[in-house]
Amino acid sequence: MKQTAGRDQLGTFAPEFAHLNDDILFGEVWDQEALSTKTKCMLTVTTLMAQGITDSSLLYHLQNAKKHGVTRAEIAALITHVTMYAGWPKGWAVFNLAKQVWTEDEEGAVTSPEGLSEDFPVGDPNTAYVKFFIGNSYLASLGDPQLGACNVTFEPGCRNNWHVHHKGGQVLICIAGEGWYQEWGKPVQKLTPGDVVSIAPEVKHWHGATKDSWFQHIALAVPAEGATNEWLEPVEDKDYLALA
Repeated sequence: MKQTAGRDQLGTFAPEFAHLNDDILFGEVWDQEALSTKTKCMLTVTTLMAQGITDSSLLYHLQNAKKHGVTRAEIAALITHVTMYAGWPKGWAVFNLAKQVWTEDEEGAVTSPEGLSEDFPVGDPNTAYVKFFIGNSYLASLGDPQLGACNVTFEPGCRNNWHVHHKGGQVLICIAGEGWYQEWGKPVQKLTPGDVVSIAPEVKHWHGATKDSWFQHIALAVPAEGATNEWLEPVEDKDYLALA
């Protein structure tokens, strides 16, 4: 996780502290693979709440938690649980911040899947790749594993990071909802059922749901000897939310 707050605010006054904050805490500790980023976000919110820290730092971590897939229902349950151990006033304070982040109008679609395919299974939460997605996604393998075919379901607002398929490409067959596809340096493409996207090897790209709709596509891996997938940086919120 890239962070520059230390250098931006304390770089000249306390450069060593800025280094520890930006490079060690966010650059190394947050990059540990034993815990998912979503889990780290929830642990951080819990720790700050237990200490009674309810300033801009907690607001940042609440926003980060939402960005990495923590739903309104999950954050409400987390705050309620921690309140029983950390104290009632802390619970009220954190709920007031959380309401600024998880607004009423944007959560309804996430809690009630609509318009999904009746012909293909949604599958299980995509936990194996959660650190490469913003929001919640689900994965269902289709047929023989040798086919390299699966149905990927994205909740509204969910998208994967920029990534590149090396040697072997990928084909997306859109089956339900509305989504986006974009290649590096090119305009974004709206996807609806029936659309087919052929992704050549070595092309940097991302795909996912629109912010108001669930989205499903079948992903087909194009076989190639030594094929790999390289995951890169997330799609920035400001760029994603600007899509109409």
